[in-house]
Amino acid sequence: MGQIKAPLGANKKKTIIGRGYGSKGRSSGRGHDGQNSRSGGGVRPGFEGGQMPLYRKLARRGFSNAPFKKEYQVVSLSEISKNFADGETINLKSLYAKKIVRGKNVQVKILANGDIGKKLIIEGLKVSGSAAEKIVLAGGEIK
Repeated sequence: MGQIKAPLGANKKKTIIGRGYGSKGRSSGRGHDGQNSRSGGGVRPGFEGGQMPLYRKLARRGFSNAPFKKEYQVVSLSEISKNFADGETINLKSLYAKKIVRGKNVQVKILANGDIGKKLIIEGLKVSGSAAEKIVLAGGEIK
């Protein structure tokens, strides 16, 4: 075991640049002159040497609805049936109280994942069509 050695040339010493005569050249691999050879030199991403950059050449067209997009936190029927008793009213406050929904200015939508066998009253929440059917079949109501 003590006689095993790496083959010749397998272990190379790291090249240290920019540290005096013994190092590799005077320019440390940055070339001879110019903006990128200086300390603190270089250009920002997207800079094309004064030519009109691509991101300014391309036209920006159309409308994006992203700032006005509504995002809903999804709550499944199985989660509701686990956390609420028969005859309880479900609204945003009750979902916050049971820690099913978290965050500020949250909009909630109830989806039909799972089954429900309890009469529940749902107030002020969005409900998918199939979830609404299941709730009404169980004897509950949606206000």
